[in-house]
Amino acid sequence: MGRPRRPAIDVALPLLLLAVLIAANGMFVAAEFALITVERSRVEELAHEGDRGATRVLRALRTLSFQLSGAQLGITITSLVAGYVAEPALAHIVEPVARWIPGIGDAVADNLTGPLALVTAAAVQMVLGELVPKNASIARPLEVARIAGPFQAAFSAVFRPVITFLNGSANFFVRRLGIEPQEELGSARSAEELAQLVRHSARAGVLPPGTARVLHRALRFSEKQADEAMTPRTDVVSLPPSATVADLMAAARDSGHSRFPVRGANLDEITGIAVVHDAFPIAPERRAKTPVRAIVRPPVLVPTSLNLDRVVERLREAHTQLAVVVDEYGGTAGVVTAEDLAEELVGDLADEHDPMDEPDAPFAPPARDTTQPLRLSGLLRADEVEEASGWRMPEGDYSTLAGLVLAHLGHVPQVGEWVDVEDRRVIVAAMDKLRVDEVEIVRLPGEPGERDEPGGPGEPGTEAGPDERRPDGGRGPAGGS
Repeated sequence: MGRPRRPAIDVALPLLLLAVLIAANGMFVAAEFALITVERSRVEELAHEGDRGATRVLRALRTLSFQLSGAQLGITITSLVAGYVAEPALAHIVEPVARWIPGIGDAVADNLTGPLALVTAAAVQMVLGELVPKNASIARPLEVARIAGPFQAAFSAVFRPVITFLNGSANFFVRRLGIEPQEELGSARSAEELAQLVRHSARAGVLPPGTARVLHRALRFSEKQADEAMTPRTDVVSLPPSATVADLMAAARDSGHSRFPVRGANLDEITGIAVVHDAFPIAPERRAKTPVRAIVRPPVLVPTSLNLDRVVERLREAHTQLAVVVDEYGGTAGVVTAEDLAEELVGDLADEHDPMDEPDAPFAPPARDTTQPLRLSGLLRADEVEEASGWRMPEGDYSTLAGLVLAHLGHVPQVGEWVDVEDRRVIVAAMDKLRVDEVEIVRLPGEPGERDEPGGPGEPGTEAGPDERRPDGGRGPAGGS
């Protein structure tokens, strides 16, 4: 029994047609994924250089919604026709397989031939007509778009009325959902999206850590405010109203700074800015008798909430490199210098007065031993802590690492006190009078839920017990640096 033997041409033609349909389906799938994943900026660059293939791809990108609708129509048509021709095309090939199954008769084998042919055709179409072109398009979108683009464009041109009708019908329902359809993919990216892209590229090894850090800082620069980059009030070196030019030169030698606010009755009354360069024309023998107010420049005042890009503009307009940061109450919050602004872009500019080694943690592959203590300045902000350690500080009513410690302890700490925050232990390593100057961050072993975290240093405003205040349970005198 079995099917009557057919001429070879009757077997070959359906197989050839099925192969053509699967190839066409693959072209539509390739065009669809390539147009979605191709980097438009690269296509525009090549098209501007006269690349004809890129020009055709760019033309398709400008009518992306229409082209994708055409690809969907092509996929639907080829899939339906392939299913229709699959059974007669593959029946004579799969029939021996059906008859090979033991325990079934010829009648059952004849009935299994059709389903087996359809399953075989579906598997071949899935692999060769769907997965292969999809994976190739994702891996090499521009190259695939050059090949599949002309085929897709020709099909869309032939079936333009049908595609226009189908696309318009779909857009009608999309608008009913309160969404306005777009013909092109949005190519603009927010600063946050670009920052995430930079981080991902650095961790994947595409960007060097140093380059990634500068790009990330540049993208976040305009989002930061003056109070995030300033030298805080407690660290400002200023001159009294009675200071002389000689006092200015001495302060410059001792501190390494070249610009100093000159205060009135207190630091909230800044009367001017003294610049060492302005003292050079004064003869050395006259500097001790010349009051510094004779050479001061008018201060540039900026509010704490002013964005850093605006601060740069103010400094440029005033032809100066230092601005006084004023808080909402009219007091002096600190000063911000051109060096502070540069450090927001490239990291700390270490010199003999402030040596510092900046890690590359969040931009390098995660291979560092996070169980080792990492010593950081208490003045680091949340983004700087993450950049230095890879740990994202939880949000709260504080802006620095020292503020986190104070918020969780509820009192001015001593050296050696610690708080557990999430999976990190933050230990006070050095104090500068009443300020947390330096801390050490250590990753705690185990999962957060496996550790004892009763009310203590882990809860804001709770006084820590003796065994919680210090690793050795002691209450010795505070240290400093």
